[in-house]
Amino acid sequence: MSRVTALGEQIRTRLRAQSAELTARTEGAREGTDPEHVHQMRVAVRRARAALKAGLPLPDLDAELKWLGASLGAVRDLDVQLDSLRAQAVGFSAEEREAVEQLLQGLVVRRWAARRTMRKALRGRRYNRLLDALGAAAESTVVVEPDEEPPALVSVIRKPHRKLMAAAAALGEDPPDDDLHALRIHGKRLRYAAEMAEPVARKRIRALVAVTKEFQDILGDHQDAVIAEDTIRGLLADFTADVPVPVVFVAGRLVERERARKAQCRATWHAALVDVDRCAGALLD
Repeated sequence: MSRVTALGEQIRTRLRAQSAELTARTEGAREGTDPEHVHQMRVAVRRARAALKAGLPLPDLDAELKWLGASLGAVRDLDVQLDSLRAQAVGFSAEEREAVEQLLQGLVVRRWAARRTMRKALRGRRYNRLLDALGAAAESTVVVEPDEEPPALVSVIRKPHRKLMAAAAALGEDPPDDDLHALRIHGKRLRYAAEMAEPVARKRIRALVAVTKEFQDILGDHQDAVIAEDTIRGLLADFTADVPVPVVFVAGRLVERERARKAQCRATWHAALVDVDRCAGALLD
C-alpha cells in the first residue's frame, strides 16, 4: 500500500468511527441520562476535525463540526464545573455541602438552558446534514499527502508537535493562565493526530498518546481551577440579596482549594511536556 493510500485509508477509517460514535450517542445526549454521551460526542467531533486536518481539506465540514462542538461544549463545560466544584467539597460537613449547592444553583440553571439549546441543535436539519456530510467524507479519495519523511501516517504528528513546542518555547517563566490553556489545546491536537498513526508504530505511538494525555490532563486541571475560581466569584455576585454567611464561607474554602490545585499543576506541567517532546522525537527522527 502506498504512503498516500495508507494515509487516506486511515483518515477514512477515522471518520467512519467518529460518524458512528456521533450517531450512537445522539439519543443519549438528547435524553441527558448520562453526561458521558455528550462528552464522547465532543471527543468524536475533535477527532473528526483532526482527521480532516491530516489530509482531507473540507473547510465547510470542518466549520459544521466546529459548530456542533460548540453546542456540545456549552453543556460539557458546565457538567465539568459542577462535578469539579462538588468534588472539591469532599470532607465538608452536611451543612457546608448544602451551602455549596446553594452557591451552585446558578450553574444548574445555566446548564439546563445550555441543554435546551443543545437538544434543539441535535434535533435539527443542520445536524442531520452534518452527519450526511461526515459519512460522505469517510468515502472520499481526495487526500493531500505530506511532502516530507517519515512515512505519511507518522508524519501527521510533525505539524502539531512543532506548533506545541514553538508555543511552549515562547512562554516566560510564569506564563499567563490563557497561554497555558492555549498550550493544552496544542497538546490535544497532537494527541488526536498521534492516534491516527498507531497502525504503523503501535508501541511508540501509544507511548506518545499516553504522555500527551498526561500533559493535557495537567493543563486541563489547571484550566478547570482557573475557571472554577472565576465561576465562584461570579456566582457570589449573582445573588440578588445579601449572600448568606454559610455560602460566603464555603466559597472561600473552595477558592483556597482551587488555588492549591492550580499551583500543583504549574509545578508539574513542564516535566510532562519534556516527556511529550521525547516521545514525539523518537518517532520523527
